[in-house]
Amino acid sequence: MKNILYLLLLSTQIFFAQNGFERGNAYYAKGQYTEAIAAYESVLKDNKHSSEVYFNLGNAYYKLNEVAPSIYNYEKALVLNPNNNDAINNLKFAQKRTIDEIKVIPKVGFAKLIRDFTGVYHYNTWAWISVGLAVGFLLFFIGYYFLQSTVSKRIFFFGMFVVVFLILISVSSAIFEKSHFDTEKPAIVFAEMTDFKSEPRNGGKPLFVLHEGTKVFVFESIGEWKKIQLTDGTEGWIESSAIKEVK
Repeated sequence: MKNILYLLLLSTQIFFAQNGFERGNAYYAKGQYTEAIAAYESVLKDNKHSSEVYFNLGNAYYKLNEVAPSIYNYEKALVLNPNNNDAINNLKFAQKRTIDEIKVIPKVGFAKLIRDFTGVYHYNTWAWISVGLAVGFLLFFIGYYFLQSTVSKRIFFFGMFVVVFLILISVSSAIFEKSHFDTEKPAIVFAEMTDFKSEPRNGGKPLFVLHEGTKVFVFESIGEWKKIQLTDGTEGWIESSAIKEVK
């Protein structure tokens, strides 16, 4: 009986989540972007997070010229699905509406090569690849153990070594990507204007002013202040209330 009630509750939640998403799409199609935002956010309140919901939410905010919320939701969509090409493209359009023109310094060297390789897949995907390779290793071992032909045994024995090597690569990639995901803390400036300071205190002349929609990376928190880094590598302090962390 408890299992039946649980299934009914789960199916009801899924129904309302889908219903909210579809209502949001209907409102969006009619140009009622404020109502679409309310519908999409009702889905998120039910903990039904998905890249599609955040993407559509970003689109609705973009239509209302809400720069910071649109960029924030596109970034959220990409956290859940880094290969969401529509979110990547629309994010570029939204970023063109920001005031601050901060250069993005690309990474170079061996670290960039590793990141480019491991960043092809999400860490969960790398983990599943590792599981699949482990199954492959088991099959090679069974073939090596039961086959009688010397040539076949050599082939399967060599195959086991190849699969073990691939498992090491996939596991290492999963660990690297998970570490990168946990360490990197992007945030979006939501305040219309906020001071970027050299130290975490009120008073004194700010280094410069940041505007809404600018992307930063959070490194440290002290009271009501956060130490951040801009995409050009500049580090400083900003009030916590001025930004919203993506993850």
